Amino acid sequence: MTIENPISVILSDRFRKDVKQLLKKYRHVREDVQALIDELEQGAIPGDQITGANFPVYKVRVKNSDLAKGKSSGYRAIYYLRTTTRIYLVTLYVKGDQSNISAEAINQIIQELGLPSGE
Repeated sequence: MTIENPISVILSDRFRKDVKQLLKKYRHVREDVQALIDELEQGAIPGDQITGANFPVYKVRVKNSDLAKGKSSGYRAIYYLRTTTRIYLVTLYVKGDQSNISAEAINQIIQELGLPSGE
């Protein structure tokens, strides 16, 4: 079966840096994040929309397989639903290291992506 409009999940530079940093402490971060990427590519919109952001941005819990505590103390991934076929993974952090991220900080990160307005 051919998908007419495949969904592209794009990792921002910030997200890549976050993963690289987390790899120092959590060996399986890539595999854990891949589960989220697979879910997004299938068309799911997991997580909760962040209020106060200037963009359609969602925060989702991602299980940290290096910790035996489940999703609640795992990673938090922020993604930007740019179009119905393009999703940007914006940032990733561990709940234990950072309790939350403000809508203003998310807006700033997305603006730094430098996306063309006509995309």
